[in-house]
Amino acid sequence: MIDVLAVVGPTASGKTALSIELAKAFDGEIINGDSMQVYRGMSIGTAKVKAEEMGGVKHHLLDIKDPEEPFSVAEYQQLVRNKIDEIAVAGKLPIIVGGTGLYVQAVLFDYRFSESQVDEELRAELYQELEQFGPDHMHRKLIALDPDADIHPNNTRRVIRALEILIGSEEKVDRSRALQPIYNELVVGIDMPREELYERIDRRVDGMMEEGLMEEVAALHQKGIRDVQSIQAIGYKEIYACLDGKMDLGQALILLKKNSRNYAKRQLTYFRNKLPVYWIDGRKPMEENIKLIQQIMQENKRERRIEIIGEQKQDQVK
Repeated sequence: MIDVLAVVGPTASGKTALSIELAKAFDGEIINGDSMQVYRGMSIGTAKVKAEEMGGVKHHLLDIKDPEEPFSVAEYQQLVRNKIDEIAVAGKLPIIVGGTGLYVQAVLFDYRFSESQVDEELRAELYQELEQFGPDHMHRKLIALDPDADIHPNNTRRVIRALEILIGSEEKVDRSRALQPIYNELVVGIDMPREELYERIDRRVDGMMEEGLMEEVAALHQKGIRDVQSIQAIGYKEIYACLDGKMDLGQALILLKKNSRNYAKRQLTYFRNKLPVYWIDGRKPMEENIKLIQQIMQENKRERRIEIIGEQKQDQVK
């Protein structure tokens, strides 16, 4: 039986709408799988689901942090696993929905995090790699591990520090654990032709501006919130640059759309390389995709039952 259903995909692919219909169809509750939707006061720019869109479906881990607060994948992992247990005990299906691949992966697989001190050997290795291959190489290495990382390639100190955290936080006893699932999960990914996705991204940005993105970002800017993790999110850093007088609004919007398209490409690369995703066509009717997912869930259930029966037979032989 499926323990956890995850709905992933690039930005603007339709994850929110699909997940709500899935929750209605399978008696589920939704857990946020986006690293930026945890922040209060950041709703329009993160495309956070609106109350009127939820359709009576319970949503978890939205608006749990102030923009000034840090938020790590290790903290997210613990929060979500607790929520999965809570939802399962209530007899509901936990559905993780979002585009932050590393966060979803860390929940579903046996990722181990520690609070150990800086690994000086790892740091030395990374700086040696930097000297040998250069800043662009190290930045690509970082993006491969965390597509959400928003650090300029020339800021090598921060790039190296981010790599230290991502590589060093995972316990080195057995790296293969990170590939071992801890739930009987199904990961569904929404895909569509790149040109259509880019058009949807551009329309979403235009819609955000109509909804009040400028005013939302200005409110954060006026509070003096800067140089924190949350404000590095796409949609906020570009408007901040405009408010700081570094570019006009037209330039900021062009950059926002470009950054969003590039982020979508990184998301797709991550999902395809790091997660066992069953891809569906985001252009197909909602009802058709829900029926397809239901079929996959039933097949997964039968396969799991066969595995359990096999285990029982082995026990009897012993």
